[in-house]
Amino acid sequence: MICESYSASDTENLGFILGQEAKKGDIFCLRGDLGAGKTVLAQGFAKGLGYAHRVTSPTFTLMNEYIGGRLPIYHFDLYRLEGGETDMESIGYEDYFYGNGVALVEWAELAQDAIPPHAIWIKITQDMQNDIDYREITISDEDTIN
Repeated sequence: MICESYSASDTENLGFILGQEAKKGDIFCLRGDLGAGKTVLAQGFAKGLGYAHRVTSPTFTLMNEYIGGRLPIYHFDLYRLEGGETDMESIGYEDYFYGNGVALVEWAELAQDAIPPHAIWIKITQDMQNDIDYREITISDEDTIN
């Protein structure tokens, strides 16, 4: 499925819809360049799950856990990950991927070996020729969206 976003609000609204539909054990892998809108989508996702507090990218901590919505959210940012699946094992990723919540994984392509086959892949692509705020958001059940 391909969605078009013309503003940060559109991207957040798509995240909201995905959050409303999310269920325990879901894993959403977010791909896109720096500034593409991965964290904006994650903020909307958290709102869709009923989480009312601030959501930020866990770039320096690798993972933030958000509790207080319908399901816990395990928000990973693998941008600074150097050891792939080995680094993921050191933070106990399986406890989160197979736990009682939902995982959002920014830069998931950096640890593809750790990503289960049932993950949903979301790629956010900027197109400055259309508009500075325009995004094409592709949602797929496999990582074939390079």
